[in-house]
Amino acid sequence: MRRIYPDIGDNPDIPQAYAYPEHRPWLRLNMVASADGAAWLDGRSGGLSSSGDKRIFQILRGLSDVVLAGAETVRKEGYGPIEPRESWAGLRAGRPAVPPIAVVSRSLDLDPGHALFTEATISPTIVITCEAAPRERRAALAGRCDLIVAGEESVDLREGVARLHERGLTRILCEGGPRINAQLSAGGLVDELCLTISPLLVGGGAARIQNGELARVGLSLVQVLEEEGVLFCKYAKEKEPDA
Repeated sequence: MRRIYPDIGDNPDIPQAYAYPEHRPWLRLNMVASADGAAWLDGRSGGLSSSGDKRIFQILRGLSDVVLAGAETVRKEGYGPIEPRESWAGLRAGRPAVPPIAVVSRSLDLDPGHALFTEATISPTIVITCEAAPRERRAALAGRCDLIVAGEESVDLREGVARLHERGLTRILCEGGPRINAQLSAGGLVDELCLTISPLLVGGGAARIQNGELARVGLSLVQVLEEEGVLFCKYAKEKEPDA
């Protein structure tokens, strides 16, 4: 792997390249897309990935305090509890060996007997839902996870993120999907986008990395890494002008 922007260099220090800012909360999106903007291939993002993307994916998880994802992404991508990795020892000093997964779900169409809940023993899974979620499903999940109720008729992601911060989980890594990404952007909650661009043309009806709510967020290109024709771009939200 090499860095091609803002300077050129071989074998960059990946954890340093993606280190979180100190002394402030930070929410980053991590997504992969084809060259023509598709967020998945045959229904899953894995078909767009590469060995370099997988390495960065794991490092981003190791750096984070919590991994946020929508329930549809959790189901489609087959999420389970995050497993500890020896390479994370230095990245997670003073923190649990793995970050918890936080699932956003209004309907709570989640299986309380799934490994995501029964085997997440190091860092219990968090579920962020709303008051309108079915009561029986809330009751079934309540003893299996850290249940956050944020919002009335729909999940209030601003409140949900604030509740994560209250738990000391301020370095948030969101892995999608496109609707959750758009809602976070529309709420002004996204600080950074890490986007892997795969050298493929996909076509078809795949969603973009944001879908649903209209969200216009100005970004500045911070860094580009490259490996085997795959680009790893990091963008930060542009600072708003002083009033």
